[in-house]
Amino acid sequence: MKIGELAQVAQTTVETVRYYEKEGLLPATARTAGNFRVYGPAHLERLRFIRNCRALDMSHAEIHTLLHLADQPAEGCGAINTVFDQHMAHVDERIRELVSLKAQLALLRQRCRTEQAVDACGILQGLAAMETEAKPERHTHLG
Repeated sequence: MKIGELAQVAQTTVETVRYYEKEGLLPATARTAGNFRVYGPAHLERLRFIRNCRALDMSHAEIHTLLHLADQPAEGCGAINTVFDQHMAHVDERIRELVSLKAQLALLRQRCRTEQAVDACGILQGLAAMETEAKPERHTHLG
């Protein structure tokens, strides 16, 4: 199948397929005499795998690792468990960050409970005051 067909069947875009090829997540394909890429069932399976990993917010590095491990079917799955354990730890950290963010937003929202003039808005005053405070470092495993 051609790239457009692959993208449609995998529910993604042609640009995404090309990007994953460039990043080394999808293997190189054969080409027709007209220089069109030709994809097979293995490409579709791998693309779906990548898409599912991205749906779980996995980084390209994590996906590379999982694909490398998947290409060694006789090996044990301990390394796969390690990748997932680390990813879940990143998710836990991000949840903590989001809970903290929500608390900050709620405190700001409490500063403006009634309709009033913009120059008296407690939210805007709070935002202006926050500019002098140190911003906490955002945690991400995406680099």
